[in-house]
Amino acid sequence: MQRFVFLGSPMAASSMSETVDLISKRLHNGEFTQHTVVNVAKVVNMRSDAELAKSVTECDIIYIDGMGVVCGTRFLGHDVSERMAGVGLFHQLNRMAEIESLSVFYLGAKQEIVEETAKCMQKTHPHLVIVGTHHGDFWDDEVSLVKLIKDSGAKLLFFAITSPNKENFINKWRGQLGVDFVMGVGGIFDVVAGKVQRAPLWMQKSGLEWLYRVIQEPRRMWKRYLITNSKFAWLLLKEKFGANQWQS
Repeated sequence: MQRFVFLGSPMAASSMSETVDLISKRLHNGEFTQHTVVNVAKVVNMRSDAELAKSVTECDIIYIDGMGVVCGTRFLGHDVSERMAGVGLFHQLNRMAEIESLSVFYLGAKQEIVEETAKCMQKTHPHLVIVGTHHGDFWDDEVSLVKLIKDSGAKLLFFAITSPNKENFINKWRGQLGVDFVMGVGGIFDVVAGKVQRAPLWMQKSGLEWLYRVIQEPRRMWKRYLITNSKFAWLLLKEKFGANQWQS
C-alpha cells in the first residue's frame, strides 16, 4: 500500500481488493479501524479547521475520494492510479460482512432513508446481519446513541453524515462505540436508497461525477465546487512552485 502526505494530510492508495483484505485482516486481529476518505472540499477545510484536521489525520485508513485529489496528487508527483469510490467500497465491505458473518449498523441521513438503505442491502445480501439503524439527528443526546450502537453488538458501523461532523463524532467516541470498524459514507445512503442517482458509468470513469452532482443539485453544489476548487488550485500551485514565488 502506497502511503504519502498530500497538502498536510497523510493518505494511502491501493486497489479495492487490497483495501477490503486489509480491513478484513484488521477485523480478525481485533484491531479497531477508523476509515475516512479525503476529497477536495475536505483538503481545503482541513487547512482552516484544526479539529477536522486532527480527526482526519488520526484515522487508521485515509483514502482518496474524488478525481480532483487524484489529479492534484499526480500534479505534485505522486503515483496515484485511481480514486477509491466510497460507494463501491461500501458495497464490498457489506458483502464481506455477509460472508464472514459480521454484524453492521447504519447511522445517518433521515430515518426513512436509512431504513430504506437497510432494506435494499438486506435484499442484495440476504444473510447480512443488520443489527440497527438510526437517523442522523441525534446531536442533543450523543451518549444515548453511543450506548445504542454498543449494545447492538455491531462490528461495522457505516456513518452517513456530512463533514466535519462525522469525522469529529467518530474521533470523539471511537473508544466507546464497541465496534471494530467505522466508515464515514457521506451521501451513500441516499444513493443506495434511490433518492439520488449516481452518474452514468462513462462520467464516473471520466472523473465527471462532480458535474453530475451539480446538474442534479445546482443551487446547493455550484458554489461549493467553485469556491473549494479555486482554493484547492491555489494550494496546489503554492505547493508545487513554492509560496515565495506567489508573493508580491
